[in-house]
Amino acid sequence: MDTDAWSERLRRVPALAGPLPGFDTERAPAAPGVLFGQWLTRALDDGVPEPHVMTLSTVDASGRPSARVLLLRGFDPDDCAFVFATDAGSRKGAELAGNPHAALTWYWPLHGRQVRITGAVEALDRRAARRDFLGRSDASRIAGFTGRMSADLASPEEYQEGRARARDVLAADPQAVPEGHTVYRLRADEAEFFQGDTGRFHRRLRYVRDDGGWRRGLLWP
Repeated sequence: MDTDAWSERLRRVPALAGPLPGFDTERAPAAPGVLFGQWLTRALDDGVPEPHVMTLSTVDASGRPSARVLLLRGFDPDDCAFVFATDAGSRKGAELAGNPHAALTWYWPLHGRQVRITGAVEALDRRAARRDFLGRSDASRIAGFTGRMSADLASPEEYQEGRARARDVLAADPQAVPEGHTVYRLRADEAEFFQGDTGRFHRRLRYVRDDGGWRRGLLWP
């Protein structure tokens, strides 16, 4: 299909069709961590598919952005901080080492809700990495020991050989943790909550960290 055909097909796909929940911004909590917890709880309770899935955006040394989907591993509502994990040698790990600032984005289509978070990122200690890794499924731990995340792959067979070696490592030591496995914590300095509306009267509420507290205000849709 050409561009016009794709445009026509995409226009026929419903978006924000509803019913959608309301969002009384005047009654929103004073701190964004509390509001995020409320929205995430409702997403979990209402059966929104994979509500812990989020997009992590980073930039390289040239300022070029990259984004990928991964899982929220933990959340501190009091400090509005978010935890995720990856290999320090991966592309995102290398970009965070060069520029420890990133953005997180969630979209829960069942509710027409989007959350955008930006802030500074720090790597946590090895105890956190160990606790995170050993709490994962067998398949996830095997993948972690397969290694070489984001590196070029010559063939599927090469990957299967890597998985076989990883299984051998874990069979020999079930408590082993890859050296590069790292847990990161993003502390929000800005948070935006978007509530879609079927009539396109969307609500956007932004929080900005300021002098130990938060100031907030509305944004035009």
